[in-house]
Amino acid sequence: MNSTAAARPFSRPGRRPRDWPVWVVPLVLGPFVTAGTLGAQRNADSEPHPYETNELDPFGVGLILAGVLALLFRRRAPVPAAAVVGAVTLLYFLRAYAYGPFPLLPTVALIALVGAGHRVSAWAGTYLGLAGFTAVSWWIGVGPALRGQGEALFPVERPTLVGSTITLLWTVAVLAVAELVRIQSERAAEAAGKRREQERRRASEERLQIARELHDVLAHNISMINVQAGVALHLMDEQPEPAGSAAARTALAAIKEASKEALTEMRSVIGVLRNQGESAPRSPTAGLDRLDDLLGRARTAGLKVHAEIDLPEGASLPAGPDLAAFRIVQESLTNITRHAGPGPVNAWVRIAYGEREISIRVDDDGRGAPLLHEDSGGSGLHGMRERVAALGGVFSAGPRPGGGFRVAATLPLDGPERAEDEAR
Repeated sequence: MNSTAAARPFSRPGRRPRDWPVWVVPLVLGPFVTAGTLGAQRNADSEPHPYETNELDPFGVGLILAGVLALLFRRRAPVPAAAVVGAVTLLYFLRAYAYGPFPLLPTVALIALVGAGHRVSAWAGTYLGLAGFTAVSWWIGVGPALRGQGEALFPVERPTLVGSTITLLWTVAVLAVAELVRIQSERAAEAAGKRREQERRRASEERLQIARELHDVLAHNISMINVQAGVALHLMDEQPEPAGSAAARTALAAIKEASKEALTEMRSVIGVLRNQGESAPRSPTAGLDRLDDLLGRARTAGLKVHAEIDLPEGASLPAGPDLAAFRIVQESLTNITRHAGPGPVNAWVRIAYGEREISIRVDDDGRGAPLLHEDSGGSGLHGMRERVAALGGVFSAGPRPGGGFRVAATLPLDGPERAEDEAR
């Protein structure tokens, strides 16, 4: 468990009051306010100099229940609910019942009203109601000794300067608390929205990565299989035994190897989709240590591949640039096989290792360059460009001077670390 969440358990979703069912607060407040008011009334009557209050009669209980029921609508209709609670509060105080915990009802209504965004209604309505109560109680009010006594319908005490000041300060405090709750709720909602957006972004990036991996694996190996199958069929039909049979056997062996490689790499890529608790993929992730096998399969497919690899012996590349470099070469050779036109076609693979970056360049002298425009509908160049951009590198692809096509990329070896520093 996260230590912060453990230290603040009520800050987690589902533990905050706004996440509770709407009926929880009214269900608690109803009995509490009623019992508390009766207790406050007994305490007032038992004091040496009793503070006179009106007996909590059925009308008073009805006012409490009306305020409690109005709170059930504080989320669906916050303005009408607050208006009903405000009217109930005015009648309750005009009837001169014991205060007790009754002020909790308008407090909850105001917090809900401000939290729903009706700040002007909350502030203006509260002070208009307070001004109206002060004016009415001054007009019909009685002296302190007659409060809650006699036959008057509203035996409220005439307001004093001290009492009015205390009421005003209490009202300001309630509205201030409501604003603090609103600000905290908005911050929590904003933080939750950012977390959801980050989760969606990570899921999208993961899907794009899986799509690129699957495209690279399938496009390269299936293209090789297709070429070799065509070669095998041609040899079997056109060349007599035994030369044709031997050449066809070589092509079929290349098909077997390419299909095996495709299955192996697909298991590795799809391994990220395994459920929690399943074993991890046992095959290693593709990298430049498998470059010889990749070039060998390309030569088997009919390409004349010339490689210039400047990698210091024992040099270790970070996983990201290592995989990206391998995939760029793989996808480039796949595109040459598909689009370079009739052979013989030469391909030059150049990889240079620097202190802070690795450079990859793949050239060919074929005649299929126009087909490799990025608007052609394929995803090979797009995938390579996105892969390089994700590592903070530079990518270019286009017709090569003198004919053919060129793919070039420069990958920083400290790309992931720099991205983490920028995120901080």
